[in-house]
Amino acid sequence: MVSEISLGSWMTYGGSVERERAEACVAKAFELGIDLIDTANVYSGGGAEEFLGEVLADRSRDSYVLATKLFFPMSESDRGLSREQVAKQIDASLRRLRTDHVDLYQCHRYDWDTPLEETMEALTEVVRQGKARYLGFSEWPEGKIREARAMGGVEHFVSSQPQYSMIWRGPERDVIPASRELGISQIVWSPLGQGILTGKYQPGEPPPGDSRAAHERMSYFMDRAADQALLERVQRLRPVAEELGLSMAQLALAWVLREENVASAIIGATRPEQVEDNAAASGVALDAATLERIDEILGDSVRWDGPASARG
Repeated sequence: MVSEISLGSWMTYGGSVERERAEACVAKAFELGIDLIDTANVYSGGGAEEFLGEVLADRSRDSYVLATKLFFPMSESDRGLSREQVAKQIDASLRRLRTDHVDLYQCHRYDWDTPLEETMEALTEVVRQGKARYLGFSEWPEGKIREARAMGGVEHFVSSQPQYSMIWRGPERDVIPASRELGISQIVWSPLGQGILTGKYQPGEPPPGDSRAAHERMSYFMDRAADQALLERVQRLRPVAEELGLSMAQLALAWVLREENVASAIIGATRPEQVEDNAAASGVALDAATLERIDEILGDSVRWDGPASARG
């Protein structure tokens, strides 16, 4: 059981967000009942895990659910999901996080260079050693999800972490239906379309100076932030949110949480006020007429891309 809104740390804590503000965001999350904290070894080159290890040190270990990931390069030779890397990276993450276990250990992508059996056996050993309670994956193709679930003698995945939002709905085609069938739930990332669904990016205007579009080099995000038709359609969602008494962010989060297979939506707040606004989306129910109206407004601006790990 986890809170419907979870706190992420991609490109924020231990990196671009000043320490005092980052600590305030974590404190606000706890104040509001957010108990799932998501990170990864690669975020800020280990800095996100180190920050969380410090800021969570004085909190009771059973007061939060801690999730981290492995796969992406930590050095020229350290990457992937081999037996060696699973053993090495879990220990490194635990050191940075200052804990003896994580509650959820996730494969950040699928590793096509390592046999699935090797990965699952290594992850199983991590669980049985008590270093992780549960296992998850992010952006895996449906076929590999099913292969892993069918494997005997290993610990099985309980969670999936896909990109999912009003404007990025690929998981609805395969990952969510397969997960529902296999008893796996979603902890989704980028539910706000990396900020686009907050409405702060105005068509025909440069991005705000404090936004990711102004500073980060992310091809998906920059492509979408430059999509004028999308930005215009997102602005047409504003009256929908206002009629419901919601902020744009709350509308986007409530849309994601409408899906029964979604356990939690990860937010990437840089200010405690954002945490408070986002958390208020929990429990909001959108009726069928509202959902239909959203679909009509967004139209063909919705993307249906497959998982990031899919070949081809």
